[in-house]
Amino acid sequence: MTDAAGSIAPPRPASTRSAHVLSLPNVLTYGRILAVPVVAALLFLSDILAFGEWLRWPALGVFVLAAITDYFDGYLARSWNQISQLGRMLDPIADKLLVSVCLLMLAADGTIRGWSIWAAIVILMREILVSGLREFLAGVQVSVPVTRLAKWKTVLQLIAIGFLVAGAAGDAVLPGNTLIGLTLLWLSAILTLYTGWDYFRSGMRHVLNE
Repeated sequence: MTDAAGSIAPPRPASTRSAHVLSLPNVLTYGRILAVPVVAALLFLSDILAFGEWLRWPALGVFVLAAITDYFDGYLARSWNQISQLGRMLDPIADKLLVSVCLLMLAADGTIRGWSIWAAIVILMREILVSGLREFLAGVQVSVPVTRLAKWKTVLQLIAIGFLVAGAAGDAVLPGNTLIGLTLLWLSAILTLYTGWDYFRSGMRHVLNE
């Protein structure tokens, strides 16, 4: 690494690198990743156990906590000036893992079924498409910023999945809970299509130029 004068700049101390790795925003992101298999396991057990429906509530609790960290890790990183390359890499990965795994588990246990499966398919296809496009653009050193609408799309997805994670247990408390979740899932799928096309159009300009 060289400095502005062209001379070799000293590497950052190991303590500085460790501080970035163990910063609170990054720790929150790690927690969101670790929450994914926990939510998946609780949903799996709620489906196979005879009286496992009550496990929907701890699954919802873990999911909500994980979803909340999606806001706070970015907010704290900006507020405390602790934005790191590790955090920038892991944050979207954590989001995609949480959404994708939950959609798969909810489809497996029948909470998402029928035509609503297509809403989940649209969301998963978009995530794979954008991830592949971002990987290519990163190789040619082109950055595609996350739009405000894409952020709202993520928020709507998380709210929809929250209702669906509660599932039948939620229906016993709030009649129509699952229907609300499926409706929000379709709305988020529509936003997903729009934002996915927007990313694809912007990215393809760079691909064709290359």
